[in-house]
Amino acid sequence: MIKYFKPSVFILSTIPFLIIIYKIFFNKLGPEPVKEITHFTGEWTLIFICLTLAMSPLKKLTNLNFWVKGRRMLGLFVFFYASLHLLTYVGIDYRFSWQPIFDDVVKKKYIFVGFAAWLLLIPLTLTSSQKMMLLLKQNWKKLHRLIYVIAIFGSLHFIWLSKTIYFKPLIYFVIITILLFLRVNFKRIFNK
Repeated sequence: MIKYFKPSVFILSTIPFLIIIYKIFFNKLGPEPVKEITHFTGEWTLIFICLTLAMSPLKKLTNLNFWVKGRRMLGLFVFFYASLHLLTYVGIDYRFSWQPIFDDVVKKKYIFVGFAAWLLLIPLTLTSSQKMMLLLKQNWKKLHRLIYVIAIFGSLHFIWLSKTIYFKPLIYFVIITILLFLRVNFKRIFNK
């Protein structure tokens, strides 16, 4: 079962991408195609953030190590879907017109935190390999704690983007808060 875990994670992780490609090619994006692609890729970025954060708590709850074997791949898919989300905004929505994009980043807080979250993903992606893990040693763990900040920024991006319907963004915020809470080492805190 364990040897099929990673390939299964990879195949399942590509399904959202295949769905959006299908929708694009068969004209199934509805009346606002750019909005549909943007929301779809943004939501899947958040889903992959939640899945990545869930691996350590699942390891603790089940005493099974194989959960963390899929964490790196899930983290890379966070970057993949976040980059598709950003490319949709920069390339399709704004057609690489840099001045209005820059104005948006500066003036709109939801775009600022979204862009900041994507920037913070870059060092995590570049240092995701086993080789980098060995090279950075203890600093690797410290650097990869940025995923907590990214998760909070991602959920804030969704909350601030939603001007009227807060229910769905708040669900993600609650899930991320619970997943971050489950990672707190209470033994270390109370034994001090």
